[in-house]
Amino acid sequence: MYNRLNKRGMGTVEVVIILAVLVGIALIFREAITDFIQKIIDGTLNDETIIERLRIS
Repeated sequence: MYNRLNKRGMGTVEVVIILAVLVGIALIFREAITDFIQKIIDGTLNDETIIERLRIS
């Protein structure tokens, strides 16, 4: 009985730890992540062929 009750809370603890690690990584690499996303957005939105395709649709 004790083992079954003890294992029930492990899922929540694991999820909280994983979320904390992911948030920590995001904070550490925040500038690199935003630069990468900005390059993707600029490359997509500044491409005239993509803009023309959107206008045609």
